[in-house]
Amino acid sequence: MKPALNVHAALSGKRVLITGSTGFLAKVVLEKLIRSVPDIGRIYLLIRAGANGSDARQRFERDIATSSIFDRLRAEHPAFLAGFFAERIECVTGEVTAPSFGLPLAEFHALAQRVDLVINAAASVNFREALDEALSINALSVEHIAELTRANNAPLVQVSTCYVNGYNQGDMREQNVTPARAAIPRHGDGYYDLYALQKHLEHRIAQVRASTSVPEELERRLTELGIAEANYHGWNDTYTFTKWMGEQLAMRAMRGRSLTIVRPSIIESTLQEPVPGWIEGVKVADAIILAYARGKTSFFPAKADEIVDIVPADIVANSVLLGAAEAMLEAPATRIYQSCTGSSKPITVGGVINLIQGESQRNWQQYERLFYRQPKHDFRVVSRPVFLVLLRAMRLAATGWSGVRRLLGAGESPKLEALRTTQLLALTFSFYTAPRYTFHNSSLMALARRFVSEDRARFNVDTSRIDWQEYLCRIHMAGLNRYALRPRAPKSAEAQAAAAAVPEAAQTAQHAVEQAAPATPL
Repeated sequence: MKPALNVHAALSGKRVLITGSTGFLAKVVLEKLIRSVPDIGRIYLLIRAGANGSDARQRFERDIATSSIFDRLRAEHPAFLAGFFAERIECVTGEVTAPSFGLPLAEFHALAQRVDLVINAAASVNFREALDEALSINALSVEHIAELTRANNAPLVQVSTCYVNGYNQGDMREQNVTPARAAIPRHGDGYYDLYALQKHLEHRIAQVRASTSVPEELERRLTELGIAEANYHGWNDTYTFTKWMGEQLAMRAMRGRSLTIVRPSIIESTLQEPVPGWIEGVKVADAIILAYARGKTSFFPAKADEIVDIVPADIVANSVLLGAAEAMLEAPATRIYQSCTGSSKPITVGGVINLIQGESQRNWQQYERLFYRQPKHDFRVVSRPVFLVLLRAMRLAATGWSGVRRLLGAGESPKLEALRTTQLLALTFSFYTAPRYTFHNSSLMALARRFVSEDRARFNVDTSRIDWQEYLCRIHMAGLNRYALRPRAPKSAEAQAAAAAVPEAAQTAQHAVEQAAPATPL
């Protein structure tokens, strides 16, 4: 029998490079790494320069070091945290989408020689990103990261998403994903050969760029192109399509070396660490909760009896770190782990709605940043055909009433704004609330069992122990209210107060609707 694996033994004294550290998940990974492996050698953070000319260190001090994710460490070990930030965090100003990160070659190679492990959490999480941007960030950048890892034979942990499974159906296991629609050749080493696909996408992007020089029109058409290509090849949106491509490029670049792909499902607030309910911004499910709380929507296209896969952020971070430790201790291989709940602790779309709606109607006053008044309507899920019929009928009625209001000088009907919000959310997120598959995490659970008992407790990845009522109704709602939303501006208009929120996913949805073609089907 092999000896048990140990996270501390794997990572103590090691030098780790993390990308995407200004993002939500990477902050959770960084905090856990500092707190659980305090004698780690060094952490390099690759951060792009700010639009105002700020370098990586300045962005770290402004956007990361001040984050509430570190409040526990600041309270328990303030001197240690300050010393760690000053002495063992090294910020590298670079662009992950550029060859050699945009660094001089000598500097890039010197960095590579100092790195023992790379965790790539950089991504564009805009589901409907312009194709050129999504391709560059989510796929092609992996080749630049792999170049750095190969220089010092460092393992790569690639953070992906369970939704690379695209339009496939059924049980989705921890293995490479076959495209659901278009045929893409598979290499003998197991990954899919993207050479022809890349050339095709580059050609289509060049055609669009040659046809217009108007920035807004260009972005809209590149967004349309991304959705069309994703749908054709077997994915719902540009994000999941390009993340799948990133996996294939990682497998090609790292063949014969150590590659660990960690696929989370829908990441939401932390379950336990560093505090229950920590979240940054508003995520997929929260955009719908926020719209319901503000009276902007009351129905949504979904399948109430189907499983929706939500996973707390700290469980994902623990999955990343267990995978990283294994990669440091074991022989090189390609390994895939899914951090999810669908097979171990399933909850349906209807179950989530019932829990959230019940908590909202009972205890809405406890969530003063989320609710401005008591919710008076139920939230319903309907089939897509029914949704479209309801939407058309309500739009006709609201449009007519808005016309009357304008004639009377009263402005546009709030119901019309609510319909736009409903359409906006459905356009962006309805795929994730009408799932057709179940994600499995048996390989991740088998990995956890190989670690010492202390690590199994400290780096919990067992989603079967989640109490959904406790998590959704108390931990997540409280975290969403406390961390994701700013305090309500006193005596301000509702629109101004709503704008004070920080709805990352809602902003993504708004961007998606603005960029989508008028005839885009729901």
